[in-house]
Amino acid sequence: MRDWIRNVYLAVTTITEGMYVTLWYFVQTFRRKAFTQHFAYPELPVPIRPRYRGFHRFDLTACIGCDKCARACPVDCIYIEKEKVKLADGKTAFRVDGFKIDYTKCMFCALCVDPCPADCIFMGSTYDISCYTRDGCVVDYAKLPLDVAWGPDTLNPTVVHESKKVSLPVWTKT
Repeated sequence: MRDWIRNVYLAVTTITEGMYVTLWYFVQTFRRKAFTQHFAYPELPVPIRPRYRGFHRFDLTACIGCDKCARACPVDCIYIEKEKVKLADGKTAFRVDGFKIDYTKCMFCALCVDPCPADCIFMGSTYDISCYTRDGCVVDYAKLPLDVAWGPDTLNPTVVHESKKVSLPVWTKT
């Protein structure tokens, strides 16, 4: 009998503690300010942590077209278009004509960053590339201007949309 009363008491106190935590967070949602009152989000960028994994940064000038990042991707969201070219000294190399990342599939795991021998891809701090269609979520970094794909500028959705109208890469390796 004593064990039964102790178990009932333990169950009631546990449920009471859990309901107190739930009620506390419920009340806090009404006391805190809206997100746009803390940050002027559309006008000013939201502060992010240093190790935040946002949209990728890609340096087309350093890419050697080794396909290691595409093979390391667990969801196969990286598509590399390349062709073999002969250099002036008789050696062969790859010219990267397209480096596409499908952000409808990407889970931002950063597994594509580590195997790259040229360190040409890494996770950036951009957190917003809004688009109205699914094909807008496929970004071809070879067709973006270099200051947008690599530089300190953010990936502007307007520039990404305009880059889909370009038929050739903006930069070719010599």
